[in-house]
Amino acid sequence: MSLDSISTSIDDAVGGFFEPVATKVSEVVFYAVPVGDTELPIIVAWLVVAGLVFTTWFGLLQVRKFKLAFDVVRGKYDEEGAAGEVNHFQALTAAVSGTVGLGNIAGVAVAVSIGGPGATFWMILCGLLGMATKFVEVTLGVKYREEHEDGTVSGGPMHYLPKGLAERFGKGGKRAGSVLAALASVMILFFGLFGGNLLQVNQSYAQIASTVGGEDGFMSSSAGALLFGVVISALVGLVLLGGIRSIASVTSRLVPAMAVIYIVACLVVIGANVTAVPDAFQTIVKGAFEAEGVAGGVIGALIQGFKRAAFSNEAGLGSAPIAHSAVKTRHPASEGLVALLEPFIDTVVICTMTALTIVIANPASWAEAREGESIGGVTITSDAFATVLPWFPHVLTVAVLLFAFSTVLTWGYYGLKAWSYLFGKSRASEITFKAVWSVFVIAGSLLSLDSLISLADSALFSLAVFNIIGLYLLAPVVKRELDSFLTFVRARKAGTSEDETGKEPAEALN
Repeated sequence: MSLDSISTSIDDAVGGFFEPVATKVSEVVFYAVPVGDTELPIIVAWLVVAGLVFTTWFGLLQVRKFKLAFDVVRGKYDEEGAAGEVNHFQALTAAVSGTVGLGNIAGVAVAVSIGGPGATFWMILCGLLGMATKFVEVTLGVKYREEHEDGTVSGGPMHYLPKGLAERFGKGGKRAGSVLAALASVMILFFGLFGGNLLQVNQSYAQIASTVGGEDGFMSSSAGALLFGVVISALVGLVLLGGIRSIASVTSRLVPAMAVIYIVACLVVIGANVTAVPDAFQTIVKGAFEAEGVAGGVIGALIQGFKRAAFSNEAGLGSAPIAHSAVKTRHPASEGLVALLEPFIDTVVICTMTALTIVIANPASWAEAREGESIGGVTITSDAFATVLPWFPHVLTVAVLLFAFSTVLTWGYYGLKAWSYLFGKSRASEITFKAVWSVFVIAGSLLSLDSLISLADSALFSLAVFNIIGLYLLAPVVKRELDSFLTFVRARKAGTSEDETGKEPAEALN
């Protein structure tokens, strides 16, 4: 039996198992209620409402403290001797590497194909609201993190849900928090597997196959897909062995560089069609409130925009606090402010750039996708760049590979923390997870895009249910932490430093 026939059999077996599962799970998670001419999944409304509530509760914090967030990232308020593994900038890039990826490239193309150009408007709005949600969950992640004897740190919903609810509501809160934490950990594992791992590999392989040899090339064959998966699997396994410091070291270099290259390329396409920019914005705004030709009209565009934005920036899922919890700080809210920059960078900037590039370039593949043709999201984005930069799909291939690789690494770290919470933090347990995670990478190049998106979305929005319940209950804790950090900032500006006992400046002034 030839390698190609063996890999084809593996391809068919993997797809045959996952596709029916994806359909059934999606039907349950995205239960919808009729709204106008379409249906609104209750789970999507859940995320939107959370963003609105936290934006109101903290008085448009994402606007008022935007500059302060940048100051913290720059190290202006670093605290010498604070517990943690990485600085504010490294924590941000490690977390951003889990969000800035193929959701920005392929996911946006899917959104504007199904929901029309107007989905872009709703993506931006969701990103702005998500900044407040991200602030809340990351502040909690740092406050209730667990510091281990070896100097490593663990954080995330599996820690702040049981600890925070026990602190506020006693034994009953601890029991409820433990249940929510276990459910959140399971969903982190599932979303990490399908969205943070398999989907990333799937779309990076699709880009490789389309630019190296095309449909008739070796990479487009089942054998090529299998080879690609094996190579990426080996590389992921090697880096994961180094832990968060290794991941942060890689992502702090990869993410900023590739983000800059990608944004510059978008600007080149937009600049080459600069006269079309006003019409493009008009089309986006008009599509947001009219959405002619879109299934479900305005609500249809809104749903697609919010779904893809939530998938991209992960606000409310409890995933980012896992990476941010490793930061060196004594003030949890300082990292919460850093984290609110994530949805801005990811959704408001990069997703908008991608959408504008597609709308302005208007490639033939986008028109075909809007007519119902099954075309990979990354292919549409690549075709949009090719209208101005014929050679750029090759550069995009490198960007896609690096974005995908960094995302797989970061979600591998997230998954490990959830795994350790559920099964213990032994060396054998960690090695088992890293081996399983790396092996599953191989399946990513063998699955269909539709199945992966359905499975990833289902796990993602299920995770949001358990996490956001805890965020509502613990919001007063976040408010106190914010007040504490702002007091520290005022004291630092006044020139008052911490005393030798480690008291905060606020205490020293009393």
